[in-house]
Amino acid sequence: METKKLGFLIMGMTALFGFVMFSYMGQLNMQGQQLNCNPTQECRQVNSMLGLSHAAVGFLSFIFALGFYLLFFNKSDRETLIENGRLEKNRSSEENKSADDKFSLLLRPLDENERKVLMSIKEQKGITQSTLRYRADLSKAKISQILMDFEKKNLIERKAKGKTYEVFLVDNF
Repeated sequence: METKKLGFLIMGMTALFGFVMFSYMGQLNMQGQQLNCNPTQECRQVNSMLGLSHAAVGFLSFIFALGFYLLFFNKSDRETLIENGRLEKNRSSEENKSADDKFSLLLRPLDENERKVLMSIKEQKGITQSTLRYRADLSKAKISQILMDFEKKNLIERKAKGKTYEVFLVDNF
């Protein structure tokens, strides 16, 4: 059975049962008013039936919502939405892989000290030169020389921060 037909069927049946439930609840309310609801056995019975009927109305509302969903969202729409979500996840993971591949290719021709420096810059965006010096375990002069070479190759950017510089990778990586 098609989902739209099923949705119509469910919504129609729910509306019918809802009408029956509301008329039954109206009769229970009238019966409670006639009994003046003193704490008698009959009054307790009417109140318990009213509570049960309210739960039934909640259940019918859920069933009605299910019918509404089946009516307006067919299977192909759901599959399209799910497929689009998968495509977005795949694209973002492919972009990350692509950037990681580029970065690993960039590291191949570098010596050990240059790799340490570049890896530290990638791990912490905006790392200061003084922090970079401790992370890479290199002298100030060596760090400055490596960073100047990277800047000439347009791999990094440096921005002044007090007496030192913050170092960033260029957006390609």
